[in-house]
Amino acid sequence: MEMGLQDCANRLIGNWHLRGISGGEKKRLSIALEILTRPSLLFLDEPTSGLDSASAYFVAQTLRNIAHDGKTVISSIHQPSSEVFALFDDLCLLSGGQIIYFGPAHKAVEFFGKAGFPCPSRRNPSDHFLRCINSDFDTVTTTMAPRSTHEPKTLAPSIMNLPTAATKAILIEKYRWSEYATCARARIKEISNFEGHDYERKIKSQAKWWKQLLTLTHRSFVNMSRDVGYYWIRLTIYVALSLCVGTIFFDVGSSYRSIFARGACGAFISGFMTFMSIGGFPSFIEEMKVFYKERLNGYYGIAVYILSNFLSSFPFVAVMSFATGTITYYMVRLRPGFSHLLYICLDLLGCIAVVETSMMIIAALVPNFLMGLIIGAGYIGLMMMTAGYFRQIYDLPKFFWRYPISYINYGAWGLQGAFKNDLMGMEFDPMIPGGPKLKGEIILTTMLGMKIDYSKWWDLAAVIFILMLLRVIFFFILKFKERAVPFLHNIYTKQTLERIKKRPSFRKTPSFASKRHQPLHPLSSQEGLNSPSY
Repeated sequence: MEMGLQDCANRLIGNWHLRGISGGEKKRLSIALEILTRPSLLFLDEPTSGLDSASAYFVAQTLRNIAHDGKTVISSIHQPSSEVFALFDDLCLLSGGQIIYFGPAHKAVEFFGKAGFPCPSRRNPSDHFLRCINSDFDTVTTTMAPRSTHEPKTLAPSIMNLPTAATKAILIEKYRWSEYATCARARIKEISNFEGHDYERKIKSQAKWWKQLLTLTHRSFVNMSRDVGYYWIRLTIYVALSLCVGTIFFDVGSSYRSIFARGACGAFISGFMTFMSIGGFPSFIEEMKVFYKERLNGYYGIAVYILSNFLSSFPFVAVMSFATGTITYYMVRLRPGFSHLLYICLDLLGCIAVVETSMMIIAALVPNFLMGLIIGAGYIGLMMMTAGYFRQIYDLPKFFWRYPISYINYGAWGLQGAFKNDLMGMEFDPMIPGGPKLKGEIILTTMLGMKIDYSKWWDLAAVIFILMLLRVIFFFILKFKERAVPFLHNIYTKQTLERIKKRPSFRKTPSFASKRHQPLHPLSSQEGLNSPSY
């Protein structure tokens, strides 16, 4: 209600294939998510950009009410109207990392007037301030000056006669010796002398872990079911490919040539079918963005998130696995028996779940769509090469490829279990007619180079163990990033500030209006951590 979102309360937010709410409504919704928990300190980056004047005013009014309710709200603002500007209590003007003014917002006009740059009547003060301190277009203004016949009469004569860089230099010097700077330095010194207390960040939510688990699982399941690109398109592709495999290997039989056909069919299902799980990487990227944002606010724990993600995705992965396994089983006419059908579905379920977990690990390490797809495709290709079909496991080079890659390769265990499930107990025609029948156990040991001294269910258990291990690794990766990233950002920020302080334009500011322009700095150098105001 405070953000004026009552009319779109029951509408979907939208994604790449669904428009959903408008851009302004999304902006207000993102602000509502931040103020929902009434934080003590709230940072906002241009909360009114993209909003019309009325929406911007009501959003700013809501933020003002929060600030006057005992909270601290710090916000950058994008071209505020005079009404929005009047709502601010304090104002900090920065240009090139240097303070132009810092003090009560309603006294900024008085400061500019005393400095020789009065705000014209009936003019928005924020527009006047930007006109005085924004020197990014000095070069363009100087180039086009001979073509201009007159300046706008609404500007003060002092601004018309001076370049913006010179105006900014005067304002910086005026502020440096003003009462506002003196008060700010005194306040900083006062705060620095306070005896602080050790502050431990509270990241534990007030909700119980089971409440967090139920809420996250339900939300994630609803999101997956609504998003066509998350699982529904992949399910359609899986069914289509299963029909293709079923028609190509239809009623493969038990002839000698069918031995190679069964091996190719099993390798395709265990290898290329799991490769299709890479299609969920874009959705994983978006999900990780939501997780990082909510984790920073301390809404829930990492372990709860990982478990809820698995539980919410399990029904969709199970449907894909059982649909693929059932279609190929009955069309190819694999080894009869319900237990064999069940094993095919469970084996495929475990392999797909492992690939999905691997893609989430990659999404956590490489939050870039293109690089993530490349790395994910390379990882799955590596697993396929060492799975034991293209070259037998015992023929792989012992160093690295056989030990340890083949043993931590989900594809090797999955393919080995699939071959055992299909070939053991069956007999095939010999290569030369009239010879003895070929048993499946002999084919596994001689032609495929696989061990048969343990059950296929141990192979499935190995796949499940790899799945659990990857989930644990995923947990520790998220934990490490949570602890290490702030530390690395702190080091990078200190280095950036030291580099900025070494710039001549930052070390010394002329006390008079220079006739030469100050060096211009691109906007990119003022974004993110490169900004000295960060």
